[in-house]
Amino acid sequence: MKVEIWSDVICPWCYVGKRRFDAALERFAHRDAVEVEWKSFELDPGSSSQSPDGRSEGDYADRLAEKYGTSRSGAQQMLDTMTTTAAAEGLELRFDKAIKANTFDAHQVIHLARERGVQSEVKERLLRAYFTEGEAVGDMSVLARLGAEAGLDAPEVLQAIDEQRYAEAVRANEVEAQRLGISAVPFFIVDRTYGIAGAQPPDQILEVLKQAWSQSHPA
Repeated sequence: MKVEIWSDVICPWCYVGKRRFDAALERFAHRDAVEVEWKSFELDPGSSSQSPDGRSEGDYADRLAEKYGTSRSGAQQMLDTMTTTAAAEGLELRFDKAIKANTFDAHQVIHLARERGVQSEVKERLLRAYFTEGEAVGDMSVLARLGAEAGLDAPEVLQAIDEQRYAEAVRANEVEAQRLGISAVPFFIVDRTYGIAGAQPPDQILEVLKQAWSQSHPA
């Protein structure tokens, strides 16, 4: 059984969604027979990346307020709610440390990780790096270091980004998302039959996994 998940590494609901999916999968009786593929989706493909030590374009609350046309206090309230939600899943979100990033190259690293058999590990490492540690996930050298920490070879990461080796694969994922009508993430597709929009509770995800398994493996 295959589960395809469209998400971005700067999407807080994607981080929560991954944690909830992992919890559901852990409880699924046939989890060893499930193939998980992380697909590319850029929340803000036109954004620029700040340097590892730079926050020249305002903090996360400022950027969120501008994006949604709300006040800074309104944006901060949204972030506080998200932080509380994530904490219930055991995640620490530090929006005050977040560094603005274009995630195109990060998605290329995730494609490389799939080929090397460590995609879930690299995905998790990038999410934690961005949301908890304040790492610049739009920076090549940072991506190489984080990739190496999750099982990749740092020089290969740098080379893959320099060559834009997986650029077409990232774009293909995004075109596929458009074709499937996916406009928000996370979005899960199970066996190309069942779709799960958003970071649903583990019980709901588990029920979909069971339904998909029953359909493809009738008694």
